[in-house]
Amino acid sequence: MKKLLPKKIPAYLLAIIMVTAVACGGSTEKESDSDQKETTVQTDTASTPETKLNINTADEKAFRTIPNVGDKMVHEFEEYRPYVSIQQFRKEIGKYVDENRVAAYEKYIYVPIHRNDSDVATVMQITGLDESEADELVSGRPYKTNQAFLDALSSYVSEEALTKAERYLKSE
Repeated sequence: MKKLLPKKIPAYLLAIIMVTAVACGGSTEKESDSDQKETTVQTDTASTPETKLNINTADEKAFRTIPNVGDKMVHEFEEYRPYVSIQQFRKEIGKYVDENRVAAYEKYIYVPIHRNDSDVATVMQITGLDESEADELVSGRPYKTNQAFLDALSSYVSEEALTKAERYLKSE
């Protein structure tokens, strides 16, 4: 039986075959890599932790539980400590990754909230709180104690969110 293909296929012909295969629904190794990245991104949005990490006190091991965090990002998270606002976190980490990745990281971390010093964006880390409500809380300052802040907050959020918010407050 006579062979139909030459022993060595010229590079230009191989390229045409690969382009045709991809165009017809085939895949290449590169596409598999992008499929894997898409899966990772989907996983990021699907798995939000029950308890977020305090960006100012978490250790390297804890940071490595965040999807897509490697040596460089662990270093960057630690380099800018202490973070005083979520805006500072966004600005500093935004130097290294795009805003979508920063938003993904925010699902896993929080900047501690100081009842009398934090800006509206930082207060808005509290689940269930919108901008106007956070602004009202900020306008109600000063709060003598964290409990006084939590009492004011209780009129805006659920009991569950209030319990989580208590963990986000900076110690007195």
